[in-house]
Amino acid sequence: MPTRPGNLVTEAFEDQRERLRAVAFRMLGSHADAEDVVQEAWMRLARHDGLAIENLTGWLTTVVGRISLDLLRSRSTRSELSYEEGISDILIVDDAPEPPDHVALADSVGLALLVVLDSLAPSERLAFVLHDMFGVPFAEIGQILGKSPDATKMIASRARRKVRSTDRPTGSGREQREVALAFRRAALRGDFEALLRVLDPEVKLTVETPSGSFVTLGATEVASRARMFSGEVSHHQPVLVDGLPGYLAWREDGTPLSLSSFSVTHHRITALTIIADPARLAAMDLPGRLGSA
Repeated sequence: MPTRPGNLVTEAFEDQRERLRAVAFRMLGSHADAEDVVQEAWMRLARHDGLAIENLTGWLTTVVGRISLDLLRSRSTRSELSYEEGISDILIVDDAPEPPDHVALADSVGLALLVVLDSLAPSERLAFVLHDMFGVPFAEIGQILGKSPDATKMIASRARRKVRSTDRPTGSGREQREVALAFRRAALRGDFEALLRVLDPEVKLTVETPSGSFVTLGATEVASRARMFSGEVSHHQPVLVDGLPGYLAWREDGTPLSLSSFSVTHHRITALTIIADPARLAAMDLPGRLGSA
């Protein structure tokens, strides 16, 4: 039986779904929002004659870009904490030695890069994401922004300069994990000097607890609070938190105690986030406990 036209459009859309979700996620920084955008794009396609669209890939990318841009423009001013509030959307996986696909994930969709992208204006973010990450021509991006190709190119160039001027995690995945491991070992030993050696002088520690979010700034202050990394912990499991090195701590009874993630720049920890709220942890898709401490 020949394939019906409607089935052809559906199959073509499904072939594009993962790419469209990736575009929307890099635009919005939320897997849930990205899924909503892709679903809206499908609904708009269903209202059109899909077979009459000459370049379905370009059409869908444009639609996803426009929906994402509208969402960005409608949001109130956001901060780094917006990602912490949506941390249940963050990808958490077991960390195996030097996994190439995980290293690529850290480079492309890591939490640190999302925070950098969040500093861009909506039009800058759209131009940077679509052109630099997905190779969409400036002429097509300009149609979304209502700008000429030359003006769009200037917007993307401005965004690129901002991204390059912002400190982001550097070094290989192995190097970043080694720094995170050094911190964990020093914290468990209570080795204050060793902690200072791996902490950036202006390191930022954010701890999410049932009572709210608490921020500590500075290497001395963060090192002084290292006792929170031992406590009831019976097992530490290395994980990647949206590509960043981290640890999942478990209690003796097998319940999760905390999730930490590290941003490492020039062999020093510049940011550390710890989720120690049982409700937040329960809402996350955490990997199962592995091995022994």
